[in-house]
Amino acid sequence: MPADHQYDLVIVGAGTGGIPCAVEAAAGGARVLLVEKDARIGGTLHTTGGHMSAAGTRRQRERGIEDSVQAHLADIERISGGTARSDLVELAARHAPETIDWLDDQGFEFAPESPRIVYGHEPYGAPRTHYGRDAGLSILAVLQRLLDEQLAAGRVELWLGSTAIGLTAPPGGPPGVTVLRDGVDDIEVTAPAVVLATGGFASDKALFEEIEGAALVSAAHPTSTGDGLVIAREAGARIAGRGRYLPTFGGLPHPTTPGKAYHGERPLLIAAERLPWEIYVDRAGRRFVAEDEPSIDRKERALAASTDGAFWTVFDDRARLESVPMVIGWSPEDVLAKAGVRAGVHKAGTLAELAALAGIAPDGLAATVERYNAAAAAGYDAEFGRTHLPAPIAEPPFFAMENHGITLITFAGVDVDGGLRVRRTDGTAAEGVYAIGELIGAAATCGNSFCGGMLVTPALTFGRLLGRRLAARRGNGDPHAAGGG
Repeated sequence: MPADHQYDLVIVGAGTGGIPCAVEAAAGGARVLLVEKDARIGGTLHTTGGHMSAAGTRRQRERGIEDSVQAHLADIERISGGTARSDLVELAARHAPETIDWLDDQGFEFAPESPRIVYGHEPYGAPRTHYGRDAGLSILAVLQRLLDEQLAAGRVELWLGSTAIGLTAPPGGPPGVTVLRDGVDDIEVTAPAVVLATGGFASDKALFEEIEGAALVSAAHPTSTGDGLVIAREAGARIAGRGRYLPTFGGLPHPTTPGKAYHGERPLLIAAERLPWEIYVDRAGRRFVAEDEPSIDRKERALAASTDGAFWTVFDDRARLESVPMVIGWSPEDVLAKAGVRAGVHKAGTLAELAALAGIAPDGLAATVERYNAAAAAGYDAEFGRTHLPAPIAEPPFFAMENHGITLITFAGVDVDGGLRVRRTDGTAAEGVYAIGELIGAAATCGNSFCGGMLVTPALTFGRLLGRRLAARRGNGDPHAAGGG
């Protein structure tokens, strides 16, 4: 290998975890190669809301919010039901305040209402969700500036448009990656340490359905195709977190692309944001959960357990006109205009006609609406215990909006030990090979649940910790630089 391709550290993936790892390692004196298959850095920061959870931050104290790492850990235990990796959760939560304060020191532009309690996932017991004015791009703005400084100093080399297509992890020898650079040249790169930070695989249908065992309707970032998982598995890495997948509750089908959801038109299905006038039914026309259930976690589990992932919100013209708008950015007039035009939005003069258009069993839908209307008249829902019963579904035209449990993140991922070293199928650690970010799977830090901010925060935190420690240990021959401690 040419002398100018000698590195102390190779990082694959210039996103939420990879960039801070590169920045910290370079600041510690390491020469770093950062490989990114996209034409730009940032990865999912271009699409994520950028929610970060941390307890005991400076910003919380300034706003009189009392919180602690112990309270944060207790909330994660409660929400996840104890299904997350306790060692990694503890590491992330303990260092999370430092991460948020570091962003603050770097000029991060917080949204003025942040931190707050967010209800899009099961809520925390304290306002500890921090985010920026421009969602994930606020984080990227900080990371871009810091990376530019290291690029200018010559301590980081960045290869854009370059995909890692192979990983070697020989016992006792330095690891290496094979990089397809600019889509043309296969280049073998070795270094004392390799960090895989390529994200999840929710934009690869075949890989997702193989590993997560569920039908994929994706709203994930297009580069989330599992490159790091594929090369790690081919090199003998174990996959952890299988069986922990949980869908996000509901998204409209993409207007032009089957198998995708368009998250920009998010239906308002969270009771804390909007009380429902509609009912939810599956293909058979049956309800499966109380539509006003306050726990989005219970709704997600009911969707996963009782349906094939698809469901429809069914309502009448009175609900269209009188309820809070059902989709972000849509007016009641938009619902009328999009019916029969936009994919998944249907309108008909009768329930039977509506069922035929939407693909719902007509007899099942008719029976369900009859029972629901009786419950609305009685003021009591004996089937599911719904308490918000504002009106029957009786005034035509009738509407159905198709929804599906959608995937933004993947729960399974490359197994790592407490020091973030990749573990092989026999449980041994691959020396000098590490993984961070969504590549290790959401199950590692969220378990079988959505713990708000426990993907972005660990990615940033583990990246920074690992970068610092790999830089500090590069000169002493220690291949076991850990993320903990």
